[in-house]
Amino acid sequence: MENDTQLEPRPALHVAAAVISNADGEILIARRADHLHQGGLWEFPGGKIEGGEKVSQALQRELHEELGIDICAASPLIRIHHDYPDRRVLLDVWRVYRFTGEAHGREGQPIAWVSPGQLDDYEFPAANTAIVTAAQLPAVYLITPEPGSREQWPAYLEQLESRLANGIKLVQFRAKSLDEGDFVVLASQVAERCHQRGAALLINADPEWLDRCGADGVHLNSQRLLTLDERPVKRAQWLAASCHSRDELAKAKALGVDFVVLSPVKETASHPGAMPLGWRGFHELTEESSLPAYALGGMDIWDLSLALHSGGQGIAAISSLWQEDDLENRLSMVSRVLENTPINA
Repeated sequence: MENDTQLEPRPALHVAAAVISNADGEILIARRADHLHQGGLWEFPGGKIEGGEKVSQALQRELHEELGIDICAASPLIRIHHDYPDRRVLLDVWRVYRFTGEAHGREGQPIAWVSPGQLDDYEFPAANTAIVTAAQLPAVYLITPEPGSREQWPAYLEQLESRLANGIKLVQFRAKSLDEGDFVVLASQVAERCHQRGAALLINADPEWLDRCGADGVHLNSQRLLTLDERPVKRAQWLAASCHSRDELAKAKALGVDFVVLSPVKETASHPGAMPLGWRGFHELTEESSLPAYALGGMDIWDLSLALHSGGQGIAAISSLWQEDDLENRLSMVSRVLENTPINA
C-alpha cells in the first residue's frame, strides 16, 4: 500500500539582518565565506536567531560578534520569506541608524561601505534582492496631484520644487487629465527638477512613454498591472505598482515589480466606497508579499513610524505631502525620532 502521507514543510531558518548606515549615507555589506551556504556572495550582516531570542536581541548579538559594533537606534525595514532549493529562510531586516564602535570583520570576512546606488554592482543571494531595493528607497513617496491647464503649470512646478527642497526623494508623476503630448512635455520638466535635487521620478502612464519623459521608471496602476505578462521596463529602471488585494500583489511579484503601494489603509474622501485595509490588513499583505510596500490612503507624515512597524517601507501620499506648509520640519522631526529610537523600544 502506498504511503500518501504528505511531508510537513521544512521550518524556515529565521535570520536577523541589518542595513547599517553611516554618517555619509553609505551602507555596510560583508562577503560570505566560500564554505558557507551562498558562499562568496555579499550580504547584509546578521545571523540566525537562537531559541528564546527576540529579533532585536539576535541582531544586537550578531553585529557585536561579527563586526564589533553595538546598535544604538534602529527600526524594522522588511521581512522576506524565501525558498532556496535546499532551505527556507525568513529574513527579519532592520535599518540601523546609529551604532557605537568601529565596524570591522571580526571573523575575517571582507566588508565594504558602499552608496545605495552601488549595491547593484555586488552579487547578493536571491533572498537579498528585496533588501537591496528597500535599502535604496526612501521612506516617503510623493504622488503628484493633477497639474491643471498649461497656464497653471508654472505654479505646479514651483510647488514641486518646494517639495523637493523639503527633502522628497521619490516622486510619482500622475496626470490623468493630460493627453500624451502634454504629459510627455510636463513629465520632462518634472524629471529635470527631480534630478537636479537628486530625486527619482516614476511616471504613472504607458511604459512606452518612459524614455521620452526622461524619468527613472514606471508606476503601474492596478488595471494596467493586470494586463501585462512581462516586465515592461528594463531591470535598471524602477517598476512600481498599485495593489489592493492578494491577487494583485501576486501579479506584481510574478511580473518582477520592485515595490508596491498598498491602499487604502484608511478611509479617504477621494474613495468613499472603498473598504480600508486598516493597519492589520496592511501588515498581513506586506508579510505575504516580501516586497517593499508603501501605505497609501489617508496618510500623513505622522503615520510613518506606524507604517514601518506594520511591515511597510513607509508612506505614500498626495495632498498631505503636496500641501503641507511645514513639510521640511515635519520630515526632519520624524527622522530624528526614528534615528534616536532604541532597538528594544
